[in-house]
Amino acid sequence: MRSALFLGIGVICGIVLMALPKALAHAHHALHGGGEQSPAGQARLHTQEAFSFLANAPVESVFPLLGAERERAWAPHWNPQFVYPLPAADREGMVFTVAHDHLQAAWVNTLFDAKNGRIQYVCVIPDALVTVINLKLTPNGQKTKVDVQYERTALSPDADAHVKHMADGDRKAGPEWEQQLSSYLAQQTANGK
Repeated sequence: MRSALFLGIGVICGIVLMALPKALAHAHHALHGGGEQSPAGQARLHTQEAFSFLANAPVESVFPLLGAERERAWAPHWNPQFVYPLPAADREGMVFTVAHDHLQAAWVNTLFDAKNGRIQYVCVIPDALVTVINLKLTPNGQKTKVDVQYERTALSPDADAHVKHMADGDRKAGPEWEQQLSSYLAQQTANGK
């Protein structure tokens, strides 16, 4: 049973690792080359949306809550399934999957730097889209300014509309993030944690 579990984890990691270089190369070209042509001769949709909000706690308290595992505490419906590390832990290099409707997204954390308040995730939905999420946390008195940037690139013509829809949601997400995180922090303060 244990060897079957390790084999399954190995297969999942292998699939993610095989797809990751191509997805990262595509994301790199999209981020740095702008309107790169797809093999079919059409530019794929690329969006960039950003928002900022204030979290009512110091950076040292807020930063850990933006890791994939700890985000479960304050973000409803967030349910990452960790592939690495096991048991689940927030750290640079973590790999997990998240269900998106009928699709499965593979996520990799590429930066988890508490000292500099920087976090980055790369999310790939095979044959659909690549998302790069950058977070920057800055002290603001006893609060924390959180800057979030989403960059999404469609990998197929069918995904252009999905990327546009997701970008529309990204543009409006700041108040929701602020409310959910603030409610959680207020509850923790009320409970003396």
